Amino acid sequence: MTGVDLPILLPEIVLAVYAMAALLFAVYSGKDKLTTALTWVTAALFAAMAAFVALRNGAGAIAFDGMFIDDAFARFAKVVILLSAAGVLVMSQDYVSRRGLDRFEYPILVVLAVVGMMMMVSSGDLIALYMGLELQSLALYVIAALRRDSVKSTEAGLKYFVLGALSSGLLLYGASLTYGFAGTTLFSGIFSTLDHGVPLGLLFGLVFVLAGLAFKVSAAPFHMWTPDVYEGAPTPVTAFFASAPKVAAMALIARVVHDAFGGIPSDWTQVLAVLSMFLGAIAGIGQKDIKRLMAYSSIAHMGYALVGLAAGTAEGVQAMLIYMAIYATMNLGTFAFILSLEKDGRPITQISALNLFARKEPLKALAMLVLLFSLAGVPPMLGFFGKFYVLKAAVDAGMVWLAVAGAVASVIGAFYYLRIVYYMYFGAETDGAESRMSAVQWLMLVGVAVVMVVGVVNLFGIEPAAMAAAEALLG
Repeated sequence: MTGVDLPILLPEIVLAVYAMAALLFAVYSGKDKLTTALTWVTAALFAAMAAFVALRNGAGAIAFDGMFIDDAFARFAKVVILLSAAGVLVMSQDYVSRRGLDRFEYPILVVLAVVGMMMMVSSGDLIALYMGLELQSLALYVIAALRRDSVKSTEAGLKYFVLGALSSGLLLYGASLTYGFAGTTLFSGIFSTLDHGVPLGLLFGLVFVLAGLAFKVSAAPFHMWTPDVYEGAPTPVTAFFASAPKVAAMALIARVVHDAFGGIPSDWTQVLAVLSMFLGAIAGIGQKDIKRLMAYSSIAHMGYALVGLAAGTAEGVQAMLIYMAIYATMNLGTFAFILSLEKDGRPITQISALNLFARKEPLKALAMLVLLFSLAGVPPMLGFFGKFYVLKAAVDAGMVWLAVAGAVASVIGAFYYLRIVYYMYFGAETDGAESRMSAVQWLMLVGVAVVMVVGVVNLFGIEPAAMAAAEALLG
């Protein structure tokens, strides 16, 4: 390690030091009394770090002999991760304080998870990859079981931990196989060994690594933890699971696929994409709980993002990055609405409770309609253009069948989004859910709905940033 390396890791160092300092301060002062202040300070720090990362100029920098890469691709992913985490923290604060979940550990664990995610997207080495992945995962295991008096929350944390440990074992075994046949853990070194052909052992290593990463992104058939964890974890935690970690894991898959294995896994990513799209679309139809529905929705959306990655081109990576940015934004707005639902003072997540919701809350129902149309990919919402980008990348890469499969899965998946709209506007007369929103949640819901409509003009300028990121990865 040299003094030259440290400035490259400045955002990660600042967040790690902040997490440790905040932990010590909270323990020796008022503990949970400071949770609200700690949450807002943490969100502000995330926003400041996102601005710092976004304004960094110049070509990519490499630290620790290639183990850490700070290029345009990593910066794009980090900005989305940081802003998603900040958004989840601020919109969850009212829910957390009202439901007795205001523990100072929550924002600190979110910070540690985000540091892990930032390490993941900048990793240039299998060891760095594993360090970042485990730092993120260990924090997420704990916050999944944050509600200690809830059997469902405890079960969610335990399921996530057991299955997460299994996937980490698969990934580590794949990394050891790769090291054994390539003689190095550096992505650049692994890539250079492919000039002389692909040894069978290296191919097996790739399969195990990809299986471990597919679990983290909840791609089928490694999705089994997602519905139970989404339903059992506290809703603010589910909102966090559905945004930042997905962006980090997808960016990490792109990094491994292109930097280490030179696009060889294209066939596997096609299979994962098709399975995820159709499983998410079909299995979501029978769901009665909106959090479980959002779990299957996330599986399907990861499939669409993998379509862009399977294309293996700069346009495909650009489409994947744009898709993930839109997906994270849509989820923030949707979960701002889910967080506000209650009945007789208790949180409620049953879809049937939304019957005729539009009569009581017409503006909120309209905003949710826009978000559901966007999630379904209905034009002219921004979600449609996200899907259009990834499907176009597949067609341009000669994978017309994959684009057709994506379009069919999108039509099937639209059913369960439109069913919620039907309930809200034309459902049965019942004593349904109420929506108690803080000002931040209301702004998040309405603001994201407006973005889904207005953003079609120029995608807020993220297209050139995503292309620069894609070129940095493939360059």
